Amino acid sequence: MPRELILDPSTLDLSRIVADAEAIRRMIPHRGHMEHLSAVVYVDTANHIIAGYKDVRADEFWVEGHFPNLPIFPGVLQSEAAAQLLCYYAMTNNVSPGNLLGLGGLDKARFRKPVRPGDRLVIIGKGVRVDRRQTIFDAQGFVNNLPVFECQVMGVPIGGLDSLKG
Repeated sequence: MPRELILDPSTLDLSRIVADAEAIRRMIPHRGHMEHLSAVVYVDTANHIIAGYKDVRADEFWVEGHFPNLPIFPGVLQSEAAAQLLCYYAMTNNVSPGNLLGLGGLDKARFRKPVRPGDRLVIIGKGVRVDRRQTIFDAQGFVNNLPVFECQVMGVPIGGLDSLKG
């Protein structure tokens, strides 16, 4: 049974973009095949809630092999998209100044329905612990307002921001 909703995805206005792909690129370093966040559409810093989405495309690297003739967006990449949303939140809210957050852990992951090319995967995260040493978010994913995954993502500071400005 899925956990209680962090935020009802049907209440989000997905056309009200807080950060588009270019704004996301200015905050987090993921590029090319590792960009798994298309837009951020909601930020509530008082409650540490953030929502964004990934438009799952048919031309992505995993489509050909996962699975041939029946492509399914891998759960590990869904979790990566959630981690990127957490990282964006941390970077825009100065959670761990001078540090990039790296994926430090993944708990309670459940994948409920397949996500396929053409789907818009909406991800909603809520900070359970938002701290400069360790940030933990509950994350939930939806397609057409139906739950497709949930997990708890941990971000830890890994430094390296100076080398990214190069």
